[in-house]
This record gives sequence, C-alpha cells and structure tokens, in this order.
Amino acid sequence: MYPGTFARSDPDRPAVLFTGTGRTVTFGELEDRSVRLANYLHDVGLRRGDVIALSSYNHPSIFEIYWAAQRSGLYATAINPRLSPAEFQYILADSGAKALFLGPGTGPVIPGIQESHQPAHCVLFDHDGELPAGFADYDAVLAAGSPTPPSDQPRGADMLYSSGTTGRPKGIKPPLPTRQVDEAGDTMIAMFGERLGLDETTVYLSPAPLYHAAPLRFSAMVQALGGTVVVMEKFDAEAALAAIEHYGVTHSQWVPTMFIRMLKLPDDVRNRYDLSTLRIAVHAAAPCPVEVKHKMMDWWGPILHEFYSSTELNGATMITPEEWLKKPGSVGRAVLGIPRICNDEGVDLGANAIGTIYFERDAVPFEYHHDPERTKQAAHPDHPTWTTVGDLGYVDDDDYLFLTDRKDFMIISGGVNIYPREIEDVLALHPVVADVGVIGVPDPEMGEQVKAFVQLAPGMEGSDELVAELIDFVKSKVASYKAPRSVDFIAELPRLPTGKLAKGVLKTQYGGPRLVPAGAGPDQGSHG
Repeated sequence: MYPGTFARSDPDRPAVLFTGTGRTVTFGELEDRSVRLANYLHDVGLRRGDVIALSSYNHPSIFEIYWAAQRSGLYATAINPRLSPAEFQYILADSGAKALFLGPGTGPVIPGIQESHQPAHCVLFDHDGELPAGFADYDAVLAAGSPTPPSDQPRGADMLYSSGTTGRPKGIKPPLPTRQVDEAGDTMIAMFGERLGLDETTVYLSPAPLYHAAPLRFSAMVQALGGTVVVMEKFDAEAALAAIEHYGVTHSQWVPTMFIRMLKLPDDVRNRYDLSTLRIAVHAAAPCPVEVKHKMMDWWGPILHEFYSSTELNGATMITPEEWLKKPGSVGRAVLGIPRICNDEGVDLGANAIGTIYFERDAVPFEYHHDPERTKQAAHPDHPTWTTVGDLGYVDDDDYLFLTDRKDFMIISGGVNIYPREIEDVLALHPVVADVGVIGVPDPEMGEQVKAFVQLAPGMEGSDELVAELIDFVKSKVASYKAPRSVDFIAELPRLPTGKLAKGVLKTQYGGPRLVPAGAGPDQGSHG
C-alpha cells in the first residue's frame, strides 16, 4: 500500500497534522502534491537511482517530498538542519544530490549552496522575505507541476546518513526495490505493520525530528497503511501527554530520554491527562534502563513494545511487553535477519557470550556510499552476508538478544571490559541527574578509567560531596570497579535529537588515546 490508495477512498482524511500549528495535510492533498512534485523532478531530468536531499525542522512538506521521491524511483536523503554549514555541505556533496529542498531552520546553509552552485535544482519552502538567488519557490513549483500521476512509478528508497556519534556520517545506500510504488513488499510494513496493529484507524504520535531514520520511516509506514501521523514540532514532556489526550493517539514512538523526562514531571501533571486511547508505545534508538521501563509500564500499563535496529536496517529484533517482563533488559528476538554473536576473529560464540552482533541475511542489505572500505569492515570476514554496525551483545538460550554497548564505547581498564551503558543506566535514576554520559579516559596505570559527565537537574549545584554521593550510588548498584573514578558536571550533554548521546564529542573534548600499561596483555590487570 501507499498513501495514494487512501487518497482515492478517503481523500479528506488527515494524513499528517502538527500539534503546534495545527497544520494538516489530507491524503488527497498529499497525493496531489507528491504527484506534482514527482512530475517536476522528472521534468528537470532526475531518473531512477538519482538522489534528492531535503532538510527542515518538522514540517508537512517533508512528507510530500518524501513520497514524490518514493514514487519516482529516487533516493531521498534527509539532512539534519542543525548541522554546521560545513557538515551540511559534506553530506550534500557526498550524496550527489541533484535536487535540494530546504525548509525552516536551514537559512545558515544557503550561502554555501549558492557559492558552490550545487545541486543544480534548489527549492525553498515556507520561507519569509525575498527568495534567495538560485532557489525556486516550492509552491510555485507545485502549481506548475502536472497533477497527472506518471505512468511509471518505480519505488524509491531513503539514503540516510548515520548520526555520526563515532565519526563522520556515513551514507547508507540500500538497493532500490524492483517494484512499483503501489505494489506490496515493503520491509517496514512486513516487520512492524501487523505486529503493531497499524491500519486506517491508527493515530500515531511522532515527537522526534523527521530527518532521522525511525521517525521518518515509521511515519511513512503509518501513512502507507492509511493511518494519521501526529507530529510534534519539538518534544516537550507535558505537551506530549496533552497531544495523546487531544488527538486520541493510539500508537506512539519514543526514545528513553523522553520517558525519563516524562517520569520526572510532578505527579499532578502526569495524572492530569487521559491516556486511555494509547494502545501501543514503541521505543528504540537508545537503550532503555530496566528500572525506567518498569516505571513506565507501572504508569502506562504493559503497552511498551521495543525494537532494535539501525539506519542500515541490516537486521532487527522486537520484543512485546509481555516478553520483556519475562526477559527484562532484552531487545527481543529477530524479525529481520538472524543474529550472530562473534568474537574479534569472527568465530560464532553461540549463546550467552558477549561479542559483536552480526545479522545474517540472504543478501547484503546496504553499502556505505562512496566508502567501500567501511562497507567491507561491516561485513563478517568469512560470511559476506553477515553484517554489523558495531554493537555488542549476546543472545540467551531462548534466542533473545541483549545489548551491552557499542564496541567503540567499551572501556578497557586493567584488561577488564566495562560497558558505559550499565553505569549510565544507574546514574540516570539518581534524583539530581538530568542527563549522563560515561566514557573511558586515559589512565597511566590501568589504560583507561571510567569518567562520568553529569547534567544536573534544575536548581542543583555540583560539589565534591555530590561527586562522592554519585560514585557511592553507582557502587551500591554494580561492582565497585565499574564505578566512575571521577565525575564532571557540565551544563548540557551533546545529545542528538534522536536521543543518542554524541559520545564522539565527549571523547574528542575530554578523552584521548588509550594508555596501555607496560607489559599488560588483553586479560591482565585488576581492579580494587
């Protein structure tokens, strides 16, 4: 299915509406505008396999542009408008986009685009004032476009870029589907549609930025199945609860930091809103502390469904609330690919051993655009259709997957592996902690030591006494050698809008090369 199916049967039904402005796009409007835009793209010379780029804060036109690409056999690259002009230009150039659509929040990148004269076709939507030189007006483009659907509408795909938490963003390029846009076979629908009960009655709340993979893909999937997407221009804990009540939201998607912020609302605020229409709350993107998830289910009931995947979509797991209560901490069993846990030599470790998570597929599901070396590094040394994004974890005897951390973030202190996520999960529960990140920093004796960066709750002040309290708090929950040796208080952690902590920024600012103690092998060293 795709939105055009419902444009014919129920054209006045909202395909998307925005909580802040109240702006609504119906299925009929979405179909008409995406058709006109698809015809424009064809008229200016784009053909199957070409790339368009789009960047904006959350805005209705994003879906019109997305579906125009999807019905034209094009790749759509969504770019974070919060990037610096240099970062933006890197993705734009690397993607090879032949057309660019810019919306609110993208003003700082326009001069660089004008200077480079790339891409050839640039369109600006929802802008104020005079149109910049070299840009076409979005509404004028639509008005001039033919309203007749193209006779050939090959299905396109997204080519999104990794969030860059561990280095320069990588363009993730899947093979294009070999079907028309209205033919069955969508991977997202196959994985999640029936499992989450998505259909024409769905009212889906998306509180996250649409230029990231999960919000964009899930919202598009809901529209393809005839549901209504409710988009928040920006996440706010109380406003999200109000949106659930006001719009009768049935499904929603979150990241754990949103859970934590909602849980920290005063009880009278949390209890003010009627959440009875909410049947399923999906969460992903970052690990959720077990205690946080328990508290959310105590509040919302057993409606939290979790999935684990990546922008690469090389594999996926999913777990229902009932399963999770039996397997707390798990991210579920496979719904795409077969998880394989391997050591550094590529040996399949089997159950209950921590290693690199690979997913076995029938074919290689992606490549890193313009980066064959990274593509090669993502593949298993002996099984080319097993791929990894660098996460660590294990599967238990019942094939449930548990995550430990990213390989890039693991701390090796005195030859012992320490996973920052475990420490972050503990500190996030302390009442004075608003946000936390943990990394390894150089230690001349142990190679690395554990360091925590804490963003304090409003009104709290850091002190030596509070540092000691936080370290003791961690020691009361996990083995003492895992506790931070130091704690720094900072105004705000570098967290991406998806909820992921930009640990690459922390490592760059505060970390450094790992110092290996003289004579220490991989299993040597000890902790007090």
